[in-house]
Amino acid sequence: MNLKFPTLINFFSIVSIGFLLIGYPQQLTTLAARVDLDSSVMAIDIEQLQSQNVIYLGENHDNSEHHDRQLAIIKKLHSDSNNNELAIALEMFQRPFQPILDRYIAQEISEVQLKQQTEYDTRWGFDWDFYAPILRYARQQQIPLIALNTPAEITNKVAQTGIDSLKDDDLRYIPPRNEIKLDNLEYKQNIEKIYLQHVENGRGNSQDLDNFFAAQVLWDETMAEAIALHYQNYPKSQLVVLVGKAHVMNDYAIPDRVKRRIKDKSFQDAVRLL
Repeated sequence: MNLKFPTLINFFSIVSIGFLLIGYPQQLTTLAARVDLDSSVMAIDIEQLQSQNVIYLGENHDNSEHHDRQLAIIKKLHSDSNNNELAIALEMFQRPFQPILDRYIAQEISEVQLKQQTEYDTRWGFDWDFYAPILRYARQQQIPLIALNTPAEITNKVAQTGIDSLKDDDLRYIPPRNEIKLDNLEYKQNIEKIYLQHVENGRGNSQDLDNFFAAQVLWDETMAEAIALHYQNYPKSQLVVLVGKAHVMNDYAIPDRVKRRIKDKSFQDAVRLL
């Protein structure tokens, strides 16, 4: 199945952020029209979402309305059902910084310290104010925050020297090698188009398509592992995942990689593109 316009534009624009941390410039395309926030949230069946173990809210990272909707949905899920098991998982934070997110929720550090200690500006870089209201609400309501992402150093190394070059401490925050599936041809074909654009423009630090592709897959697999681990450790919890659209909108994206890891037939998830 080939991606169709404007889906292809959306895929390119969002996947490109996957390489922001490994030297590739990003150019995001915001496709969402301006709509009334209450209407857009009501258009999403909150009652249906309440029964899901994992809810993926696919965003354009630079779209403030998407983040407003995320917060509105989180508030609805938390307040309408008195959901004391809710947690929020974020692509924007890398897994080594989980203890810092925990300290922020425990009110042991300030918001300024959270931003500094997670190295947000250099590891993510989008306007902090896009995410700050969600983080503040989580702190106020004592909703756990889960760091999802692969450490930038590891993604960078894979892009340059390949996934089999990883060893020792490189492996600490990523799935085992046999759980990193690189066999989806459709995915690789789409990534190849992005890779060739970078090569033509003399950008990036990966000189090999296989390494470029492996770096993107590793990102998806790392986030999928973190989501699956949370569910396995807290099977009664509900996890809201804030992540770029391209990571959830295809059958080779994060949701399928999560399901591959979860054997519980009662597991349910939902994807909503904002």
